[in-house]
Amino acid sequence: MSKKIRVAVLGDGGWGTALALVNLRCGNDVLLWSAFADYAKILQKERENLKFLPGLKLPKELEITSDLEKAVDFADVLVLAIPSQYLRNILFKIREFPYKKKILVSVAKGIEKKTCLRPSEIIRSVLGHDVSVVALSGPSHAEEVARKIPTLVVAASENMATAQYIQDHFRDPYFRVYIQKDVVGVEIGGAVKNVIAIAAGVCDGLKFGDNTKSGLITRGLYEMVRLGVKLGANPNTFFGLSGVGDLITTCFSKHGRNLHVGRELGQGRKIKDIINEMNMVAEGVDTSLSVQQLADRIDLELPILREVYRMLFKDKSPEEAVSTLLSRTPYEEWKAFDLISYQAKLATKK
Repeated sequence: MSKKIRVAVLGDGGWGTALALVNLRCGNDVLLWSAFADYAKILQKERENLKFLPGLKLPKELEITSDLEKAVDFADVLVLAIPSQYLRNILFKIREFPYKKKILVSVAKGIEKKTCLRPSEIIRSVLGHDVSVVALSGPSHAEEVARKIPTLVVAASENMATAQYIQDHFRDPYFRVYIQKDVVGVEIGGAVKNVIAIAAGVCDGLKFGDNTKSGLITRGLYEMVRLGVKLGANPNTFFGLSGVGDLITTCFSKHGRNLHVGRELGQGRKIKDIINEMNMVAEGVDTSLSVQQLADRIDLELPILREVYRMLFKDKSPEEAVSTLLSRTPYEEWKAFDLISYQAKLATKK
C-alpha cells in the first residue's frame, strides 16, 4: 500500500471532481479548488456537484475551497483539471505561491490558441522547465470514473519515476493507471480526438451510417498520427489508451460533449447557439482552431481536421465539408506516413 499523499485538484468540473473522488478512494488527503467562491460554498453546503457531476455525494473528507494559495500550500501533487484555454491564467496565479517541489498533473485535452502549445508546454512556459509534469489521459468520462466503472488511463512523463509515483498513488481497483514517456503523443492524442469527435457527431447529425462514421474515425486517427509524429511523438502511442482508446470513447459515448457539438452542427444549428446552451466546455472547438494554426505553421495537410475548422470558424456547411472530403483524389492508404520506416529510424537512433 502506497503512503498517503496530499492532492489538490484545481478545477471543480466533472473531471476534476471525479479525480478528487478517485484520490479519496486511494486513501489520499484531497482538497478540491473552485475558481468561484459562490460555487465553492454551494459545493460545501450541498456536498454534491449539481452543475457538473450530479447524483454523487461528495464525502465529508473532501475539503473544498476557493482559496488558491491554500490549495497550492496544501498539496504534494497539484492536479490541473482546467481547460487548456484557461490554464495559463491560473498558472500565473500559482506562480505567486511555493510550487517548485510539487508534481503537476495535467488532465487538460487541448492545444492553446495562437501559441499552439500543449498543456505541459504551457505549464513550463509559465512555471519554468524544471517543474515535474505528468500528463494523465485516456478514455475516462468523469460520469463513469466517479461511479467506480472500471477505467484505464495512462500517465506520461519524461521522468519515469515521476510517472510511476502518480501510478502508485492514483490507482485503485476501478482506476488502472499505465505509464510511459511520450508526453507529446499522449497530449496530441487527447487534444485531436476531440476535434475528430466533432466530425463524428456531424456524421450522426447528417444521418450517415456506421460505414461513414467508422471510415471517418479511421482516417481521423491517421491524421492524428501524422501530426503527432511530425511533432516528435512515437506513433505507437496513438494505438494506445490516449490515442485510439480515447478516440473510440469520445466518438461514441453518450457523455461526449464534442460529439454533441458535432451532432447539433450536422443538424444545421450554428456553433454559437450550441456553445451558449452548454454548461461544460467542449475542448474540441477551440482546439480545432489551434490545430489548424499548428498545421499551417508546420506545413501539414490534415483534410478532416481542416474541414472541422472550416465548419466551426468559416461557417462552411456540413454538406459542403463532406463534399470536399469525398471529392479529394484518392491515394495509397498510408502513402503520407510510413510507419515501418519511422520505426527503423528509431532503431537506428538507439
